[in-house]
Amino acid sequence: MRLFSTILLLSAAVTATALAQGVTSPFTVAESGRSYATLGDAIKAIGNGRGTVLVAPGSYAQCAVQQGGDVTIRAQKPGTAILDGVACEQKAALVLRGRSSTVDGLIFQNLRVPDGNGAGIRLESGNLTVSNSLFRNSEEGILTGDAPGNSISIDKSTFRRLGRCDRDLACAHGIYVGRYGSLTVTRSRFDQGDGGHYLKTRTPRVTITDNSFDDSAGRLTNYMIDLSNGASGTISGNEMVQGRDKDNYSAFITVAPEGREQDSANLSIVNNRASFVPGLQRNSSFVANFTGDAVKIGPNRLAGGIKITDRR
Repeated sequence: MRLFSTILLLSAAVTATALAQGVTSPFTVAESGRSYATLGDAIKAIGNGRGTVLVAPGSYAQCAVQQGGDVTIRAQKPGTAILDGVACEQKAALVLRGRSSTVDGLIFQNLRVPDGNGAGIRLESGNLTVSNSLFRNSEEGILTGDAPGNSISIDKSTFRRLGRCDRDLACAHGIYVGRYGSLTVTRSRFDQGDGGHYLKTRTPRVTITDNSFDDSAGRLTNYMIDLSNGASGTISGNEMVQGRDKDNYSAFITVAPEGREQDSANLSIVNNRASFVPGLQRNSSFVANFTGDAVKIGPNRLAGGIKITDRR
């Protein structure tokens, strides 16, 4: 299922590149039927209300800022609408600070900015739902601020060739979620990381299930899942493969490596699979616990050389 959805997105992306830059008004607000030449204008037309922007197939050197309202941005055909290489406010292709935002079927690529945090999506406030989307060849996929009263949900999406730890700047990651209320990541794929963690979050509640973390082609990467300040919730049904080229191979999952802010005694890590790429032999820990909290671990399927947990 995950492999099929990834292939579908990549195939559609190739088709999109050959299509519509000739569409003069490719961004349509579904509720009004009005079309706009830029994504930013379409989102402004919704303003503080509620609406859906439908994006025609094509590759767009554009970015947009949402200042309010409840906005859905949806590709007319999943995987055919690409936001390529342009970051608003030197942050991201989409800078979101409304009440809620939904992104469905888009591709974000080639995002780089001077501070090293060029992202497909920079979320600054409100709830966020992402589905059927692809984030690739950028410094970050999704980066957020803090909003303890809000939630983030990511489903059926791919995060590829993201992250960095160079230029004497703080590291960037595939996904980096700040102090939001909760994070749910399901049926998604993370692969070919370029540094940092694949998934880093400071949320007090997590649901991370049925995902693939394939580090076999990663480069100078760190952890698969970093719960920076601890969390409750569930990590289950994930498949994790650790590659050779690691900046830090000491653990697959970490609990509160940057200080305990949440109790992790109600965190359950169960029914996951973890291994190394074929031919690689080394020692690592599946869960590195930097707290005294009794995290519930197991059963999980771990390859030889992977210790279930250690206290750090």
